[in-house]
Amino acid sequence: MANGLPIPRKQLKPKKRIAFDAEVFLRSVGASRTIQEFGKKQAIFSQGEPANTVMYVRKGSVKLTVVNESGKEAVVAIFGSGDFFGEGGMAGQSLRMGTATAIVPTTVLIIGKDEMTRVLHSEPELSDRFIHYMLTRNIRVEADLVDQLFNSTEKRLARTLLLLARYGAEDRPERVLQRVSQETLAEMIGTTRSRVNLFMTKFRKLGFIEYNGEIKINKSLLTVVLHE
Repeated sequence: MANGLPIPRKQLKPKKRIAFDAEVFLRSVGASRTIQEFGKKQAIFSQGEPANTVMYVRKGSVKLTVVNESGKEAVVAIFGSGDFFGEGGMAGQSLRMGTATAIVPTTVLIIGKDEMTRVLHSEPELSDRFIHYMLTRNIRVEADLVDQLFNSTEKRLARTLLLLARYGAEDRPERVLQRVSQETLAEMIGTTRSRVNLFMTKFRKLGFIEYNGEIKINKSLLTVVLHE
């Protein structure tokens, strides 16, 4: 106290809360993880292999394919930066149900199943993000089934392009897609490459996409999906 007056206490500014970064945390979860580079068309894991790891795409793009008993192959999912995949082992799946292949040069964080379980129990924010991602994926699978059952080939292609560009996601959409071939698009929507080429040409003429080596998606493509 000075001159009978109380000395004012120094105002302490509240510490700014640092946003949780799932990737930084995943990179440091422990010994049971590796960061691996995969070249274009290189297999990350194959159908029938042990399902003992979870994958996280740091950079690039991955397709998941399934082959039936008669040898017919179908693309069932495409994953990009920030996506998890190969998590089936955490739900009791002993063998991989599909084959994951890098579409372009891709960097993947590979985490042991037991280590991932430990991390999810010890880090609530990562657990919340992982559960949200899995629920969103489940909704996507249901929507894909409805799409295959009721929508035309043209509408299925438009919807697939918009999903690959992440329209409707919380973050900003990626207007330029990672390289994806017409063959892959055909496998994803259950049609032929010639049909995909027909509609891609139509979309380009209408200004819905720009297609010259890489695919640029314009928001106007939404009109194809929304049109009844």
